[in-house]
Amino acid sequence: MPRKGVRQGRTAGGRDREQGRRSVRSALRGRGHGAQPKVVALGGGMGLSASLTALRRITGDLTAVVTVADDGGSSGRLRDELGVLPPGDLRKALAALCGDDEWGRTWSEVVQHRFTSRGALHDHAVGNLLIVALWEQLGDHVAALDLVGKLLGAHGRVLPMSAVPLELEAVVRGHDPERPHRLSRVRGQATVALTPGEVRRVVLVPADPPAVPEAVQAVLDADWVVLGPGSWFSSVIPHLLVPDLLDALVTTRARRVLSLNLAPQPGETDGFSPQRHVEVLVQHAPKLAFDVVLADQAAVPDQRSLREAAERLGAGVELAPVAAPDGSPRHDPELLAAAYDRIFRMHGRIGPWR
Repeated sequence: MPRKGVRQGRTAGGRDREQGRRSVRSALRGRGHGAQPKVVALGGGMGLSASLTALRRITGDLTAVVTVADDGGSSGRLRDELGVLPPGDLRKALAALCGDDEWGRTWSEVVQHRFTSRGALHDHAVGNLLIVALWEQLGDHVAALDLVGKLLGAHGRVLPMSAVPLELEAVVRGHDPERPHRLSRVRGQATVALTPGEVRRVVLVPADPPAVPEAVQAVLDADWVVLGPGSWFSSVIPHLLVPDLLDALVTTRARRVLSLNLAPQPGETDGFSPQRHVEVLVQHAPKLAFDVVLADQAAVPDQRSLREAAERLGAGVELAPVAAPDGSPRHDPELLAAAYDRIFRMHGRIGPWR
């Protein structure tokens, strides 16, 4: 009997994935050039990459707005040495927008390639160096990223949320394990992401940074805005701490989706329930409303509590199978695309868009 149950579960999961693939293929066939939603996705790191990989399957009018507070690894070294924006999350977003054809796969691998050596190039990503070189050549963050996107054949546009390198500062309870109840201020995205304590709140340094105007305009012009998934305090919430960007998110006529993570992140959100993720977002941006909170149905043990938390955002909850079939906390691109497509059709205008 146990084996039969396992087989049934796998069969159901396979059926969900195949239904997701059919939904995406059908959606693409049914949309012409003028029938695609204008979508803006905000975040950073692998979470934003997952969203972009899914969204590029269902719309050709896609803009990524990316956090610029990273201070670790190759990005941190380039930032410290050259005083530039950290390029790593921007590179990942561009790679995620590469197509599934040979050109797209090749360039995605090239820009993500890291050097291995005993010298100064060790662990630098090719894409990071390319982006920084074009920033220095052109003197324009947006123009340089557009040029990289053109080279890669990216299915969308990538923009930084701010043209100023930012630092993340967090109030953490128990950052020092020997003083578990003490509140400490911890600075640096890499440090915040790995803290053993409980992150209570984050701010940006400098405070009230300027937003990139093109990012603000993209949000105002969008049909849909998608926030998350991703590292909650270091990749998702920072967008809400840029005043002009938050104002655009609050005032835009676009519908808004909050896409939750599949599991808590060790350190940063260790022990967080899905509803706790929603609650801390409300604490940082109490005026921001959403239309839909998207979560994987298997990652929500207490659906009632999540729905109650979502109500504080003015949102309904959409539960869908969006996790990878191997059990890892990764999104399946086609299932996530199917979930987004269903949300866009059920909760928004039915095409033709615009």
